[in-house]
Amino acid sequence: MKQLEVQIMGQSYLLGCPEGGEDRLRDAVGKVDAAMCKIRDAGKLKARDRIAVLAALNLAFELSERASTPVSSATASGAGEGPTHGAADNAVVIAPQQLSALLTRLDQALGDDGQLL
Repeated sequence: MKQLEVQIMGQSYLLGCPEGGEDRLRDAVGKVDAAMCKIRDAGKLKARDRIAVLAALNLAFELSERASTPVSSATASGAGEGPTHGAADNAVVIAPQQLSALLTRLDQALGDDGQLL
């Protein structure tokens, strides 16, 4: 396994990366960094751990929205990898109602610290 040094919110991290996965990891780091900086720049939160949790939840929410969109006809007809094959086997799918309820509970727990979205 290869190690890759990245920057998230100005802090360096050394991450393990499978061979050939460098571009995907850099893309993921870019998304996390952008999400965290957006929350930090909004000025409501200062604690890095809370910013990280909120960024992770926002990214998970975006992924769940994408997962709830209709699949293309090629995928639905069985062409290519089906829904039970490939890297998505380990993905956790959260229903939009569950995610909404979780976001509401987190907003209540955070109180004056700010909202998730």
